[in-house]
Amino acid sequence: MSLSRNIVLLLTHSGDFFTIDRVAEAIAQRGAQPFRLDTDQFPMDLQLSAQISSEGLHHRLHYQDKSISTEQVRSVWMRRLWEPKLSPELSPQYQYACRRESRAALLGFLDSLSEVRWVDDLRRISAAENKLRQLRIARNAGLHIPRTLVTNDPQEARDFFQQLKGKMVAKLLTPLSASMEGSAFFLYTSEVKEADLADAESLRYSPMVFQEQIPKLRELRVIFVAGKLFAGALDASRYSATTMDWRSAKPGECVWEPAEIPIQIADCLNTFMAEFGLLFGAFDFIQTPDNEYIFLEVNATGEWGMLERDLNLPISEAIADTLLG
Repeated sequence: MSLSRNIVLLLTHSGDFFTIDRVAEAIAQRGAQPFRLDTDQFPMDLQLSAQISSEGLHHRLHYQDKSISTEQVRSVWMRRLWEPKLSPELSPQYQYACRRESRAALLGFLDSLSEVRWVDDLRRISAAENKLRQLRIARNAGLHIPRTLVTNDPQEARDFFQQLKGKMVAKLLTPLSASMEGSAFFLYTSEVKEADLADAESLRYSPMVFQEQIPKLRELRVIFVAGKLFAGALDASRYSATTMDWRSAKPGECVWEPAEIPIQIADCLNTFMAEFGLLFGAFDFIQTPDNEYIFLEVNATGEWGMLERDLNLPISEAIADTLLG
């Protein structure tokens, strides 16, 4: 096999579909070779080796009858890193240690690719997961943000609820699954009732994000790819009576519509992304009945397949161009 750098490494998991396939196809159409790496198949069905000495470094991985070395990798798409897969036959007393060692080995392997192009770099993605930093940078970039409280003090939460006249929502500080750790626990953005705060002592065990409830005309998912914006919108009236979070809406309630982003918002997003040093981001906004755009958050590995599928937006092509650029 030639050692020319023409392979694009696609980091994902075995349950991923559509988006990973569209990006792989776009890469192949541009003359490069996509290599899908399902990180959940390590270490059982994926083998890697790293030889390090004074003479140099040699890293190689083998997966699904294919073998590549890091010298062949041109760029990396960080779609997903998943929890290492282990055999149920492995004794429970060894499970944690084996996952920890597998995680360390895979991250060490990926570190050997630090000089190639990433969309995006793992450290920058990790920094961008900080929701409080997101709000601070968004505000500095000129975006409107909701009034927000992060606290583990039950009384602070009750006082904030009163300040907002009962119009308050709650959500988590961390994303659903953007890292190798994954998460079995996830809370959709939900409306807070006064009865919910009557017994809020559980906040002592874990802080939570509380925000003012913003009136919605539409909710927008805005995809940023190296300065290009692709946007879709949802008519909030179709699901707002049953849920605060469109991700938990009933089938058929959420129909994606084309959307345009005002130029001043686009400028703010360029400033925001430059601050984080990211090439990709999935932004969530609320458009109010007064036509104001409120920044909620950005996910550095967020979903966009529904926009390409339903609105025929060429997001996969933009990602491929960025990876090969």
